[in-house]
Amino acid sequence: MNPTVLVVDDEEGIRSSLRGILSDEGFRVVATGYAPGVVELIMREKPAVVLLDVWMPELDGIELLRRIKHESPETHVIMISGHANIQNAVAATRLGAADFIEKPFSVSGLLASLERVLGRDDGRLDNVSQLAERKETARQRWRSAPVRTVAQRTIARSLVIGGQGLHSGLKTGVILHPAQGGSGITFSSLADQSAIPARLENVSETGYNTTLSGNGHSVRTVEHLLSALHGLGITNLRIQTGDEVPALDGSALEFCTQLMEAGVLEQDEWLEPVAPKKPVQVGHGSEFIRIEPAERLIIDYTLEYPLPIGLQRVHFELTSPEVYAKEIAPARTFGLVREFRKMSEMGLARGGRLDNCILIDDEKIVNTILRFEDEFARHKVLDLIGDLSLLGRPIIGHITAVKTGHSDNLALLRAIAGSI
Repeated sequence: MNPTVLVVDDEEGIRSSLRGILSDEGFRVVATGYAPGVVELIMREKPAVVLLDVWMPELDGIELLRRIKHESPETHVIMISGHANIQNAVAATRLGAADFIEKPFSVSGLLASLERVLGRDDGRLDNVSQLAERKETARQRWRSAPVRTVAQRTIARSLVIGGQGLHSGLKTGVILHPAQGGSGITFSSLADQSAIPARLENVSETGYNTTLSGNGHSVRTVEHLLSALHGLGITNLRIQTGDEVPALDGSALEFCTQLMEAGVLEQDEWLEPVAPKKPVQVGHGSEFIRIEPAERLIIDYTLEYPLPIGLQRVHFELTSPEVYAKEIAPARTFGLVREFRKMSEMGLARGGRLDNCILIDDEKIVNTILRFEDEFARHKVLDLIGDLSLLGRPIIGHITAVKTGHSDNLALLRAIAGSI
């Protein structure tokens, strides 16, 4: 029997269009514009998916979603809206919405959303024995896999993380969805379901952050989230967000914590890491970044600023997700007071607060206590690990970096890509 889709929208034109589109695709379609009767209709028609408009005249769509999930928690709900924003999407996802798309949506985007929702078993792996069985299968495949390959990973269930953009100053958030093997890390907006792959060729800015652009939109400040994904070995993820990823406390710690709580799932597919066979270097003298052959990712970073920061050196080896979460993820972004004034004049750092960065004047740290003596250098390692993920595959090698930043990291990635 073909899956039933219930369309809930107060506009007859939308209901008629969706009825035609979905019927042509083989779905059985039920449509209504009367929000108060939706729960009763669900109990009678047993739809596999509900397409629910956020703005309904008789009953707010978010409140209706709450009622649907209370009375029929197994029913998948995709929220649709002509006035979407990331706050609504975060609220809906927290209440159990499987996806959130904005009008006017493309046919391909709508069908892709339905395919994701109907084909992923709700993105959940709450059954502990099932998860353990999959992990054991992955271990067995690992033992028989070719040399120098790593298992692809995603998360076991969807999750949402809300906050404020460091540069925009606006409320924002990310909705993280499990993704199939081989799909990679992708960012999509609510308005456009087409994705921006987190790849080197889509980097459009590396000034005070790493920005990805494509398909008519951009996502700013992706490096901390990408660092957490790289550090935890997550290779496949669909990320819905606005124009900027939330800053949280200026580190990758909360991303790590919530990702690990959601569960990291090893998949059946494999990736061959990028492992340069000879040294590759960008820059010379006192400022350079170099990668050499090694058996795992090793980073030696040297930072040198005027006091009170001074000279700091960090040696880090990515031996496990737990080591990354403990030694690198808590390190926060930092800036000088005079730099924040300059950034403010450029329209940046509007979301800079006393609790999401380490603020330094000419004499001292003015707003916090350091989590590590060398927290500034550790944050540079955090950023580097995030940027390294933009090759789309894990990297194995010994990286030595001296007084470098995002633009240098990306220059090294281009050199590595050119060498292989």
